[in-house]
Amino acid sequence: MTQDEMKLAVARAALEYVVEGRIVGVGTGSTARMFIEALAGMKDRIAGAVASSEDTRQRLEGHGIKVFDLNEITDMPVYIDGADEITPEMHMIKGGGGALTREKIVAAVAGKFICIVDGTKVVDYLGRFPLPVEVIPMARAHVARELTRLGGTPVLREGFVTDNGNLILDVKGLKIVDPVDLETRINQIAGVVTNGLFALRPADVCLIGTPEGVQTMTAE
Repeated sequence: MTQDEMKLAVARAALEYVVEGRIVGVGTGSTARMFIEALAGMKDRIAGAVASSEDTRQRLEGHGIKVFDLNEITDMPVYIDGADEITPEMHMIKGGGGALTREKIVAAVAGKFICIVDGTKVVDYLGRFPLPVEVIPMARAHVARELTRLGGTPVLREGFVTDNGNLILDVKGLKIVDPVDLETRINQIAGVVTNGLFALRPADVCLIGTPEGVQTMTAE
């Protein structure tokens, strides 16, 4: 199976976790886009969706799926999204597509977080993929200095602005042995909106696309 075929397999498998008649949270990125395509086939059996980015909102609406503002709802059974890296402890790095803040907010509201990835995204520890940090523009230099003190090499994502109007620093060179602690420490830097570590709120289930088929991973 190719990487795209593995992504498609997990996207379709994730439909089993969608609660009929309810609202589903939908993530951002290449695997999430495949999930949207699959979700379109059952759009008449769900109440609608909450989007984690403007790109996702447009794709959902393009398939005729009603998109709700997160402030309009009080309960959402499931959020389905990909990851750039995930460990057996279900800790993740997300934000390669730049939607980390909205993804983290939607994940916080959902009762269950289903992560869908191909097998290349499963790692023993986080940090090979640069850690995205969303930053208020006026704080870019300050945050970069603080991230350097934490042992990383922050690089401005050139020509990119988030849906929230902010910048992203991609932090290279980290071997993240305590993702919960690092997520907390980075979020305490003045000017940081949030960072791409999803450890305080990890995934509940991870569906992994492999050449042998879809595997299910839960926290060890």
